Amino acid sequence: MSCRSGNFRKQALSDEILMRVEKPARYIGNELNSVRKDLEKIDIRFAMCFPDVYEIGMSHLGIQILYELFNRRPDTWCERVYSPWPDLHRIMKEEKIPLFALESQDALKQFDFLGITLQYEMCYTNILQILDLAQIPFYAKERGEEHPLVIGGGPCAYNPEPIAAFFDLFYIGEGEEQYDALLNLYKKMKKEQKGRAAFLHEAAKLEGIYVPSLYAASYHEDGTLAAFTPLADDIPKKIKKQVDRNLTDSVYPEKPVVPFLKATQDRIVLEIQRGCIRGCRFCQAGMIYRPNREKDVSRLKELAQKMIASTGYEEISLSSLSSSDYSQLEELVEFLIGECREKGINISLPSLRIDAFSLDVMSKVQDVRKSSLTFAPEAGSQRLRNVINKGLTEEDILHGAKEAFSGGWNKVKLYFMLGLPTETEADIRAIPELANEIAMLYYDTVPKEERNGKCQITISTSFFVPKPFTPFQWASMGAPEDYIAKAGIVNGHLREQLNHKSIRYNWHEAEVTVLEGVLARGDRRLSDVIKKAYENGAFFDAWSEFFDFGKWLDAFEACGLSIDFYNRRVRFEEELFPWDFLDAGVTKEFLLREWKNALAETVTPNCRQQCSGCGARTFGGGVCFEDKN
Repeated sequence: MSCRSGNFRKQALSDEILMRVEKPARYIGNELNSVRKDLEKIDIRFAMCFPDVYEIGMSHLGIQILYELFNRRPDTWCERVYSPWPDLHRIMKEEKIPLFALESQDALKQFDFLGITLQYEMCYTNILQILDLAQIPFYAKERGEEHPLVIGGGPCAYNPEPIAAFFDLFYIGEGEEQYDALLNLYKKMKKEQKGRAAFLHEAAKLEGIYVPSLYAASYHEDGTLAAFTPLADDIPKKIKKQVDRNLTDSVYPEKPVVPFLKATQDRIVLEIQRGCIRGCRFCQAGMIYRPNREKDVSRLKELAQKMIASTGYEEISLSSLSSSDYSQLEELVEFLIGECREKGINISLPSLRIDAFSLDVMSKVQDVRKSSLTFAPEAGSQRLRNVINKGLTEEDILHGAKEAFSGGWNKVKLYFMLGLPTETEADIRAIPELANEIAMLYYDTVPKEERNGKCQITISTSFFVPKPFTPFQWASMGAPEDYIAKAGIVNGHLREQLNHKSIRYNWHEAEVTVLEGVLARGDRRLSDVIKKAYENGAFFDAWSEFFDFGKWLDAFEACGLSIDFYNRRVRFEEELFPWDFLDAGVTKEFLLREWKNALAETVTPNCRQQCSGCGARTFGGGVCFEDKN
């Protein structure tokens, strides 16, 4: 390979092709803060992929962290790649142009590693799009020494089995911990001219690394998993997730890559903590990122200043599953207000509980007249909020809404889920009833002469999907028509409410939910279904304009597998799940106890109120050890 240490590099796509596609800036690279290296001085080439369009992928914090981590190594060059939009996809297929990385514009098939982040099940066919356009065989067993090693990581890796056939290895947990060890092993074995199989065998011995080809699954006659066993004696039976115990000193991008186009999250992202203390029973992130760990406020102040200087962004956002639980939030926000006001930078504070402190802070950083407040009650009735362990009472919700209206807000967004375990029609009807109460509160709270127009309440419902490593992993799902009927009840009952003209209702697509459920809890037999769906023309399934459920139904039929088997049957307490070979910290015993608590409508205290013995304490850090000697 030739050295490209200067500014010259040949574009992978001709000007003629770039002129024919929508948003050509997606494909040219060379953005502010992107990294260029001299090929003659590096040993490892790593292509980091987000299997969705550029604007979505560029908004992902995890890739920015790994990009920084890898490129700090003098022996490694990490580049980026995203899913080409369908217009370019078609041209690349017709003209046999291999998919390329943005920084060097070199074909992915020339790289040592292709890393794919797994954020959402509906992007699984885009993984095959990437492999197809990169001219890399779909199945790991069909790849030779000349192909990159394909590695997956991210939240969907907590059940990697539906896509196991496409990956050489998976990284389970947080990349800051073990990636150096993996890359050092690869560099050593490459120098020794050891082959692909030998490297994968040694990699499987590293904590947090799962090599699917070295494990075998067997099934009972009823289709459930009978056993999952390693094929070698020297690799672990259980793979333990990796946890960064010291977020304050861990790698973080001080000069993140700034996209040419407006990305979905077009702002500085400041990760203030990882994990969550709340224990909502439907929330996978709240379980798999345990224990809750905070980044020290002094480091956050330093990062904010450096990122403001290095990016030119006009907004800074705090990243967290529950920002209100960050213990140094008040000090951080006061600092940011001081830093950002004079520079004209907006501050975004998502994931806040709506209490007096949060509203006071938001009134300082937002234009109240333009902005809306977001509540996520998740369920309309108190009974169902207890089932899901939301930790939010109706009194909390109404008090927060009243405070907001008194503070000048008149736009409120409410997020709910339909199809939660034990849900009744009364629970469904409680959704528009709660929205009506909030609207009524506005008219009762704000004098007519002080109102900034009518109250605007937007309620949105998504359909519940049970996820691995949550107490609801045992729950069954419904059929698409069941979910549509539930949305119909909300819509119909909404029209009966006194303040229905102040309330708008949006709902999620039912067929997407059903498919997401299959892919979330499926086994490795689904790899063939995903491949068949892609061959049928399915990709960009996360985009409603491209999703075609019929292509998936045909794929299931062709492969002789049933959606109902994965979604609708009751899972028994003792059933072996396809992800049980992973140790995510939270034990199956704890999750089962929480499942039973849910059915009994029993609330479990949050981690700061009382330890529930979930298992995350074994990682030796975070909230589990706060205020303890």
